[in-house]
Amino acid sequence: MLWTIILRFTMADINQEGKNAKEGLLLWCQRKTAPYEEVDVRDFTYSWTDGLAFCALIHRHRPDLLDYDKLDFSDRHGNTALAFNIAEKHLGIPKLLDVEDVCDISKPDEKSVMTYVAEYFHAFSALDKVETAGRRVAMFAEVIASIWHMEHDYERRVFEWIDAIRSVQQEWKNTKLSDSYVEIKQKYADFSGYKSTEKRTWVSEKRDLDSLLGNVQTKLKTYNLKPYYPPEGYALRDLDTVWEDLLQDEAAYHRNINGKIRQIKENLRKAYATAANHFQRQLDALSSELASLDGDLNQQLNRLEAIKRGVGTLSSSLRSIEALDQECIDANTEENDYTVYSLEDLTFGLRLVQQAIQKKSAFIQNQIVSRNMTNLTPAQLEEFEQAFRHFDKDYSNTLSPPELNAALASLGVLYDDQQFESLFKRIAEGHDEASFEQFIRYMLDVTEDKSTPDQLTDSFRIIAGEKPYVTELDLKMCLVPIPVIDYLKHEMPHAVEGDRGLDYNSYVKQMFN
Repeated sequence: MLWTIILRFTMADINQEGKNAKEGLLLWCQRKTAPYEEVDVRDFTYSWTDGLAFCALIHRHRPDLLDYDKLDFSDRHGNTALAFNIAEKHLGIPKLLDVEDVCDISKPDEKSVMTYVAEYFHAFSALDKVETAGRRVAMFAEVIASIWHMEHDYERRVFEWIDAIRSVQQEWKNTKLSDSYVEIKQKYADFSGYKSTEKRTWVSEKRDLDSLLGNVQTKLKTYNLKPYYPPEGYALRDLDTVWEDLLQDEAAYHRNINGKIRQIKENLRKAYATAANHFQRQLDALSSELASLDGDLNQQLNRLEAIKRGVGTLSSSLRSIEALDQECIDANTEENDYTVYSLEDLTFGLRLVQQAIQKKSAFIQNQIVSRNMTNLTPAQLEEFEQAFRHFDKDYSNTLSPPELNAALASLGVLYDDQQFESLFKRIAEGHDEASFEQFIRYMLDVTEDKSTPDQLTDSFRIIAGEKPYVTELDLKMCLVPIPVIDYLKHEMPHAVEGDRGLDYNSYVKQMFN
């Protein structure tokens, strides 16, 4: 009866989302302990027996009082006692329950637990109200300060924006254009720099100012505050007027500069176009000659050398075109109606022809090498050549150590670093890179069945999976015919290790020595 009276008095003002006192208190506990995976509050009896729910409520509201992560989740009595002591000492919540009342009873008394938990609700609710009030005052002050700073930032930036524009306009009006091409050219360069830097900065700033003023008004309206009216000359319509004046002065200044240098630019265009068009015609002729190569491989190599010499001559003439192009750049010629070929086009076209010559030369040389490799099938040659070309990234018709290692790996030939280092020196014959012929000769050596001791030992080791002995199962897995397996079992000595297999190392030495 006493607990009933206390409970009714304690929970009289508990109401969560229209629930009755018990349901409201339970809902409050569930929400506050939701972030804690170990806590599952379903009632006011069993859910509190491990003490973690009490600890979670304290940690959720006052993390400075309790380090939840350091709790021993299996220590039911310790957790409960810790929560009770902290609640009494720091929160003013009396110990209405003993630890044994919660932890050592099969089902704690529901009313007692509800009464005690309600004390937590009242203690933390009061704390929440104070914090909420403080938060509201702080938030309002922050909003007012933020709006004040935004307004002053807008006015400062508008002043600086208008002042910068007026300064440039005055500079244009004071400029006297000279008849000197060098001076006019510098004026044009300065004007182009202005368009790509200062003007773009002003465009961006104007848009930012539009957005900033809109944000100020929106924020004021959001908090039901009176609107902001910019000082005279600082409104958006004033900014638009300043911008229109700038565009008119800019266009006039641009026309004055263009009138001075138009004829000089025209002459430079014609000179560049004549050289560029002639260069492209010569490049097209060489490209056509390269595409028509056929017949005897050695004759193709001879013709290819002649084409290389022609390309070398073109490379020299390209330097003259580069000089003309630089003059056009210096004169700010942005278009040329007399040619469609830019310096980049010509350079790219020349590079393509040079690469085509390099690839064609490598192909012909490789074909000559392949023609002499009579011990390889056409399919093998094609496979090896494809692997070589794939890893010859610079089209040098040679492979560096990493490229050669990758090419061999793609063909199923694998070595560790120490083995490969020694192998590369042998393949490349002391050079820094291995040629196609050296690569093919090595692949011929790898694929050709020579029945040498090393080759036979390597074959047994591969079948054995790197074991020092080979088993009957290993041989069957590699599809060795049954009669051959029976023969090897009869002829090969057994391994020392438990007589589990056949000692292929001893067998090979026995057969070849």
